[in-house]
Amino acid sequence: MSDLQTALASGNLIVLLWTAGTLGVIHTILGPDHYIPFIMMSKAQNWSRRKTALITFVCGIGHVGSSLIIGIFLAWLGMAATDWADSRFAFWQGVRGSLSAWLLIGVGAAFMIWGIKKAWRGETHSHAHFHSDKSEHTHEHDHNNEHMHVHKNSASRMTPWILFTIFIFGPCESLIPLMLSAWSVSGYTGITLVSLVFGIATIVTIMGTVAVLMAGIQKIPLGKLDRWSTALAGFSLVACGAAIQWLGL
Repeated sequence: MSDLQTALASGNLIVLLWTAGTLGVIHTILGPDHYIPFIMMSKAQNWSRRKTALITFVCGIGHVGSSLIIGIFLAWLGMAATDWADSRFAFWQGVRGSLSAWLLIGVGAAFMIWGIKKAWRGETHSHAHFHSDKSEHTHEHDHNNEHMHVHKNSASRMTPWILFTIFIFGPCESLIPLMLSAWSVSGYTGITLVSLVFGIATIVTIMGTVAVLMAGIQKIPLGKLDRWSTALAGFSLVACGAAIQWLGL
């Protein structure tokens, strides 16, 4: 096994690092499931830009980190990159991806049904406000009115954790073969460098794409369509899951 200096001198590790960075960007952009869920759920639940960025970052860490752990384990077992495609681990990686797709579909369907119910019923509800002099007043809020806001509930609190779970199960298909190739070139040093480049490229691309698209969406006036934002967010999750499961995106 070559040491780091030999690997760098031969150019093999340099090629792997460029490949890792390129694949990190490309696989993110070509996979709408990497950014659409954050954009739509942020819009539906009125997350701030800071909260959206934080949730996106943490989910990106989970997305890359789960495959990183598997790759390190396989390198420790001594698996070669050429053995990966036909291994049982690659099969279970595919199963993991399918599970992530079905989680997206299931969670999206639940949000879509809930959103349709809320928007269709257009219920009014009252709010109680308590003042410093201990007096109280209530007012009604009409969901048909354009003044819309999201109230804190168990669903909104659980949404970031649901997204994190989905992204942990979602595999980075190209990372593990790259890690095994880097292992054969320069051991754990190669794995570390390739993983860092791939992870940084992936997470920065996810966060950048979310930020750019969010800025564009915020300029689009939805008006009364805003009442359907939760249903649309759910539909987007279903569409992303279906694209993974049946289109291989």
